[in-house]
Amino acid sequence: MALVPPELFQTLFPNGIVHYALGGVLIGLGVAFIYALTGLTPGASSVLESTWSYVSKRPALSEGPLRASRGWRLVFTAGIVSGAVLYTGLTGGGVWTTDVQLWRLAIGGFLVGLGTRLGKGCTSGHGICGVGSLSETSLLNVLVFLLVAIGTAGIVVSLGVSP
Repeated sequence: MALVPPELFQTLFPNGIVHYALGGVLIGLGVAFIYALTGLTPGASSVLESTWSYVSKRPALSEGPLRASRGWRLVFTAGIVSGAVLYTGLTGGGVWTTDVQLWRLAIGGFLVGLGTRLGKGCTSGHGICGVGSLSETSLLNVLVFLLVAIGTAGIVVSLGVSP
């Protein structure tokens, strides 16, 4: 007896799971590599925040650890952006790959930024690095992320909202 019925598996993962598994392994190796070299957790929000320290004079962005580690974090940020550019170039999908309206993306981005500040980190920091180190705070944050996402998706579907 299969844990997941084959027809549900095919519906949820029509292109298979190999590329998802490979992506997860690469992310895990990348996080382990950065942590081993620097002793710092490479969450995307702290990486992007430290990149802002090049142009902002805010005291929170001028803290010693952020400024001291911003060189490799800038490379990390450039990798995130160049990865998206490379993917777009290789797939020919164009720059804009969503049907979601710009105003909805802007509101969603604002809410994600707000949640990142309130939760003191993002899904990559808490979900990958924090859960991997069994941080109670990160486990709680990931639970909250999931519950809010599931609840929001349920509300949006019940209202009949589409992109």
